[in-house]
Amino acid sequence: MDATGLSPADLRKHIRRGSYDGLTTGLAAGYLQGNVVILPAEAAGEFEAFCRANPQSLPLIERGKPGDPMLACGTDFDVRSDLPRYRVWHDGVPTETLTDISPIWAKDSVAFILGRWFANEAALADAGIRLRHMELGIQGALFRTSIAAVPAGRFAGPVVASMRPFAQEDVARVAAITGKRPLAHGAPLHIGSPDALGIDDLNTPDFGDPLPPLPGETAMFWACGLTGQEALASSGLPFFITHEHGHMAVTDIPVE
Repeated sequence: MDATGLSPADLRKHIRRGSYDGLTTGLAAGYLQGNVVILPAEAAGEFEAFCRANPQSLPLIERGKPGDPMLACGTDFDVRSDLPRYRVWHDGVPTETLTDISPIWAKDSVAFILGRWFANEAALADAGIRLRHMELGIQGALFRTSIAAVPAGRFAGPVVASMRPFAQEDVARVAAITGKRPLAHGAPLHIGSPDALGIDDLNTPDFGDPLPPLPGETAMFWACGLTGQEALASSGLPFFITHEHGHMAVTDIPVE
């Protein structure tokens, strides 16, 4: 189905019914979208500390209550069913993708919603800035960098950065627009040569889709919520759940 133009609440209803399970890129313009992490309550305090120590990568929108799947960041938002796709992890390895995690939700499950770059898209489009990843219908490229995240308890690892190319004449405006949105990762982490971040080849991202700059474009990098996924994967937790890449939690929170 074509989900363009749906409100966040209506989009979540279609997702819950199973009538939409695609990417949330470009949808619910003007509202925050979030990464999702679901883990056991015994690790929730340490993970929140990791988020607060790395706010540019992991801007915390909401921490749910143990065992309660209903979230405050959206009307009738059930985190078990209202994302298009979920990724289930065992011993740091993704094992399956689901469209509903109700059967594996536990009485001590705690959900985290973390801000996502997608919330910048409507403002950039309104400013007349070309968004090639949206034209192509892809998420974009994401890379593990040589920058270490600030550790907290069992959680540590590299900062992951998303990269999107923009016309050189638009770079300053893109930086200014995104810098106003700390819950959507804020200002760029880096602009220009990927070497400064320890990235060897923009054509071979660690996650997402290749989107190298065209002539006249500049690579722009933002801290990314996959920083949390990398830390979770190496934490020793036997089980946790995240969103599938590009299939985000769509909240009722306006970007501005």
